[in-house]
Amino acid sequence: MAEPVLQVRDLVKHFPLTRGIVFKTQVGAVRAVDGVNIDLFKGETLGVVGESGCGKSTLAKLIIGLEKPTSGTILVHGNDVSKLSGGELRKASRRIQMVMQDPYTSLNPRMTVGDIVGEPFAIHPDVVGRGDRRRRVRELIDLVGLNPDHINRYPHQFSGGQRQRIGIARALALRPDIIVCDEPVSALDVSIQAQVVNLLEQLQDELGLSYIFIAHDLSVVRHISDRVAVMYLGKIVESGVDTEIYDRPTHPYTQALLSAVPVPDPSLRGQRVEIVLEGDVPSPANPPSGCRFRTRCWKAQDICAEQEPDLAIRERSPHPSACHFAEVRDVVHAVENPEVINLEAASLEEAIEPSEPLTGPGDDSVGPVASQSAGAPTLTKSESAER
Repeated sequence: MAEPVLQVRDLVKHFPLTRGIVFKTQVGAVRAVDGVNIDLFKGETLGVVGESGCGKSTLAKLIIGLEKPTSGTILVHGNDVSKLSGGELRKASRRIQMVMQDPYTSLNPRMTVGDIVGEPFAIHPDVVGRGDRRRRVRELIDLVGLNPDHINRYPHQFSGGQRQRIGIARALALRPDIIVCDEPVSALDVSIQAQVVNLLEQLQDELGLSYIFIAHDLSVVRHISDRVAVMYLGKIVESGVDTEIYDRPTHPYTQALLSAVPVPDPSLRGQRVEIVLEGDVPSPANPPSGCRFRTRCWKAQDICAEQEPDLAIRERSPHPSACHFAEVRDVVHAVENPEVINLEAASLEEAIEPSEPLTGPGDDSVGPVASQSAGAPTLTKSESAER
């Protein structure tokens, strides 16, 4: 089996909470990322999903080198980049680039498109000679589907989708192996989202890129991803290939996420399992003991508070799932007698027995997580190829 181009092992990032102004004393820590392990292979896309505050963007910043980890390793082609600094870090950063969420604020409004795309060459002058930089910039602009003659225009003269293409061109400038996409289409219209996602897939096929694709929109993630990792409160709670996660989810949180996706066909509404989570995510500064999802889980029992479940394959889970009671449940397709699970937020001392789910009449409620546009692309890679 081929070696991963990226290996993340036991990655931890805790942001200290301090008290005092002159004499600061640490009184706690926000556990933004707490023991994450991932592998990324050449030409593969790993989708990372989860509700806001679960640590997705912090994970991206750690991988790209914008934040230093509290502990753990980040191996790029076998080299630990988390321990590098200065010139060594600058050289290693060529292999990992990032596409930001907001295509406008990530571009300097005082610089032309040519200066923005060519800026990496100024930081790494040995990549492209000074005399060839303008030619290379025009090639990159053309590669992402823009007119090279617009090289002297400013960001405000482009649409949102065009600005995101400029950001992609800048990320490609140093010929990276890995691109971290932190919600690259969330600020775009649905039709423009499809264009950008298709562009990313085209570039991946042509250049052999590997992507870490972070998003809230589950349909977009399924469309572009080969494997999916689901994060909750700083940890990965379930991972597997896209068909396993979407068609056979085993972790209750993943099932709740998928249940929250609106049904585009009105005739099928009310014919799926509905899981409505209520209450807020626990504070990452004081996460629950044991399983971090147990305070919102309808399966929670005493062992969930006493023992933290490992991310592993289990008897009723054919792919890794961090749940003591993981089991396959289809929440995507229509069923004859759909079940409704309406769970009120449990306290840290109380848990609802899995044998006594709360039921009620069907409605169109969705959980507080990851709502998405009904018009977003929903085709998988195999279905897209058939089209």
